[in-house]
Amino acid sequence: MLAALALMLFGLISVADVGKAVLRGVDVYLFLIGMMVLAELARHQGLFDWLAAFAVRQSKGSPRRLFGLVYLVGMIVTIFLSNDATAVVLTPAVYAATQRAKANPLPFLFICAFISNAASFVLPISNPANLVVYGAHLPSLWIWLAEFGLASMLSILVTFIVLRWTQRADLKGEIAHDIELPALSRGGRVAAGGIALTAIVLLVASSLDRPLGLPTFFAGCATAAVILILNRLSPWVIGKHISWSVLALVAGLFVLVEAVEETGLLRPLVAFLPSSAASAPNATGFIAGSLVAVLCNVVNNLPLGLIAGTVATGAHLSPHVTGALLIGVDLGPNLSVTGSLATILWLVALRREGQAVSAWKFLGLGCLIMPPALLASLVTFVWFKMT
Repeated sequence: MLAALALMLFGLISVADVGKAVLRGVDVYLFLIGMMVLAELARHQGLFDWLAAFAVRQSKGSPRRLFGLVYLVGMIVTIFLSNDATAVVLTPAVYAATQRAKANPLPFLFICAFISNAASFVLPISNPANLVVYGAHLPSLWIWLAEFGLASMLSILVTFIVLRWTQRADLKGEIAHDIELPALSRGGRVAAGGIALTAIVLLVASSLDRPLGLPTFFAGCATAAVILILNRLSPWVIGKHISWSVLALVAGLFVLVEAVEETGLLRPLVAFLPSSAASAPNATGFIAGSLVAVLCNVVNNLPLGLIAGTVATGAHLSPHVTGALLIGVDLGPNLSVTGSLATILWLVALRREGQAVSAWKFLGLGCLIMPPALLASLVTFVWFKMT
């Protein structure tokens, strides 16, 4: 936001352009608000703690089985609640569950980081970056599933295999599993129902090719209203724990990208990509997706997603090349802790629990996990769509 204000104060971008850039993100803001409200309701009402404790009990003392169960829960949360919810809300619940199970928490905490990006292009709602890349041209649900279904499943599977292999030494022996399953409160059941209903509403909206921001916002507010009334709670109880600064971050990024467009730096790309995509579509899609995946870890995937979306729209790129760009934006951040907002929020959540994961340790894991998952996803997407 400071950078965006500086651009305006020094006359490098007009006030009118700032307003236009901020308004471009309205659908993303509404989507984020709705998802953050749902995630905080689930946390406050104990839904995620219940899910984590349930997974520990179902592990029957096997850390390997618990690893698979936590991965499954993380995948479901990411797909239907967005990757930020997995990083922010599921991470503390998984840590608490592993503490009660007397297990080394790090293998299970790594799941929350890597699945939040690996599963983030299963559905349009799985990652706010999806809305940023496509903007008003978001494909309908059935087209999305046809294009990304197989590639996203491979992303999830390869990430699981490599992550599981890297953590094999810490998953030996047994863990405690006879822990008390906390009672799921009435509010927790309402939160679960609200999340399920929201998923249905968004799937319907996506299938009808409608924007997802407003339905998500209304679903989150409606679920919150029911829980607040049932439990006679103040909205402040929920609102004070929501990361409202994320909205300022996204608004500032829209302004910065608008300024980059004004400089003309993107014009060579807009001019070059259409001819490249026409003459060598397979290579263009693969190279563009791979390059974007790496660059996400330099500048973060949200601004890069905005730039990729701007270039895709300006160059009138085919859905195939745009899709390859999206895979790079979503999956590339599994390389480093700076790659996506979700991974940064995961690191913050870890530090609150007293756990330390250095940037180098994450990079070492990311270098093993991200490339094969990206390769499998891009090759499948490019080959399946372009041959």
